[in-house]
Amino acid sequence: MSSPLETISKDATIQEAATAMREKGITALVVPSNPPSIVTSTDLLDAAADGRDPTDVRVADVMTESVETVPPDLYLEEVAAMMTSLGIGHLPVVEKDDYVGMVSSTDVTAELS
Repeated sequence: MSSPLETISKDATIQEAATAMREKGITALVVPSNPPSIVTSTDLLDAAADGRDPTDVRVADVMTESVETVPPDLYLEEVAAMMTSLGIGHLPVVEKDDYVGMVSSTDVTAELS
């Protein structure tokens, strides 16, 4: 998993989200909210493809709400199975109601190869 977890406010623009992802070399940010939410590079690309102004669109407008999370002690094979069955590429890692990191399909692939 990637740690520390990178987050962004739901009120940030998608341009700010894209800049943060590029600077950190990542493809997803957790949006601290209840329920847990996430914004990914795919969300940003979809907004751009729709011709939306990245300085005007807020993260809240494109984020995925109610995302699945995993505990840090979950076996990698179980994480991979979850990602495959749910068709997702990122899972926030939560321990005792605290976000501690993010596991991506890239992380899983690197470890399993």
